[in-house]
Amino acid sequence: MTKILIARNLPESVVAEARAAFDVTYRDRPDPMSRDEMLASLSDYDGVLMTLGDQYTAEVFAAAGVPRARILANFGVGFNHIDVEVAKHAGITVTNTPGAVTDATADIAMTLILMSCRRAGEGERLVRMGNWRGWHPVQMLGLHVTGKTVGILGMGRIGQAIARRCHYGFGMEVAYMSRSEKTLDHPATRYDTPEDLAANVDILVTALPGGAQTHHTVNESVLAAMRPHAHFVNIARGDVVDEAALIAALQEKRIAGAGLDVYEFEPRVPDALRDLESVVLLPHLGTAALEVREDMGRMAVANLRAFFAGEPVPNPV
Repeated sequence: MTKILIARNLPESVVAEARAAFDVTYRDRPDPMSRDEMLASLSDYDGVLMTLGDQYTAEVFAAAGVPRARILANFGVGFNHIDVEVAKHAGITVTNTPGAVTDATADIAMTLILMSCRRAGEGERLVRMGNWRGWHPVQMLGLHVTGKTVGILGMGRIGQAIARRCHYGFGMEVAYMSRSEKTLDHPATRYDTPEDLAANVDILVTALPGGAQTHHTVNESVLAAMRPHAHFVNIARGDVVDEAALIAALQEKRIAGAGLDVYEFEPRVPDALRDLESVVLLPHLGTAALEVREDMGRMAVANLRAFFAGEPVPNPV
């Protein structure tokens, strides 16, 4: 029977579905695999269901030699933790789980937009610490979101879902930057560079894939282009942002605030970020709803099932 490694703890329904189709070894742990575990995953199993944090780098593939594994079924849409080209040269198919994550991630973007602009995290801390002295007319004034302009870096599935929520839910004007013009069901203005986009919006949201091509897209020059009242939100990948430049912009109050669900060196979050009241910090909650994680798991298992049945995988990368 085909041997599959499930490399992280997953919803039980997903594990049961995989066990019904394969000889499964279940690594029921929340932490990423070590280098030795990744080497063993390539040499001891026919396929691996793995996820963010399992760093299948070129060095790991080189050290593994000729792999037994023929497929890495990634649990998640982002795959910048896998050197896909090297995997393909080694004869390994890589798949992901697009679609299942779109709405949940867009919802977290809206959560961060509202929390950052309306200073919700700061306000909750005030109440929890017993420091709230009651309502008054100029207490914790934030940015009114309705009717403002949102700028979206990356207008793929998730970016478009965020744009729809902003436009139809909050009457916001939509601007974006992407490699190509998009056909949308609402008005939107396209800009050619991240700097041009940043200069013309009240809220800047990143919805870019991770990887070498997007590394530090949001850098010092993009942050410098933002207006002083503007807020920045990242629900993409941490390395899309130059974290040091973002910290400096926030410390110097060159932008009003930020909402972050991902970090450049995740799970490490710099003290400088944690010390800033103007930042909302979430622990990578983008897809953290049971039904979403179950959908992601079923997609990963479907990719495995199709591959070993000799059929085209539904979600190749």
